[in-house]
Amino acid sequence: MQKKVNVVVFDFDGTLSASDSNFEFGRWCFRHRPLTWFYLPIVGFFSLFRKISPDGIWWRQGMRRFITKKMVHDLVPGFVKWHKTNRFGWAADQVEKEKKAGNIVVLISASPEHLIKPLVSDMKFDAILTSETESERPWKYKFLCYGKNKVIALDRWAAKNKYVPHVVRSYSDSKSDTPIMEISDEQVWIDRKTGLRK
Repeated sequence: MQKKVNVVVFDFDGTLSASDSNFEFGRWCFRHRPLTWFYLPIVGFFSLFRKISPDGIWWRQGMRRFITKKMVHDLVPGFVKWHKTNRFGWAADQVEKEKKAGNIVVLISASPEHLIKPLVSDMKFDAILTSETESERPWKYKFLCYGKNKVIALDRWAAKNKYVPHVVRSYSDSKSDTPIMEISDEQVWIDRKTGLRK
């Protein structure tokens, strides 16, 4: 039997934390693995297609082609320690407040699991839904949790847990999250530069 539940959805990048974790991890790789610079022309080429195909997976994979399993293993811990300093001060308190109000709190992010889960390990999310990448080829997507796919990810999670979700509130900084915001009773738009509500 399915259970009706109240859900609050949080985006991560630009919403709970300044800057984009996926982009910043790429920069971190360039700073800590000098040979990565040989990929710079390839990254530049694929970045040209961002505005042409915002939902595209192929150009994202092209930009991330330099990321290896060893890089993820070696560099993620230091990156996480640094990137946590970008978190907005209100973030953890607001997540806890939503939980105390009796809501199920879900984080949905376009960044991959190997970045997001350690970045929010100290926060009390009931579920963390992210883009899925191949473990042996972390640059390659199995599922891009972006745009309308965030709604799909939420629906899959709800079905797996036999929930009928009622999204009472969603927090985001980006228009790309419009699909998830449209199914929410309340839309909380965050300024990614200040962390303040717009």
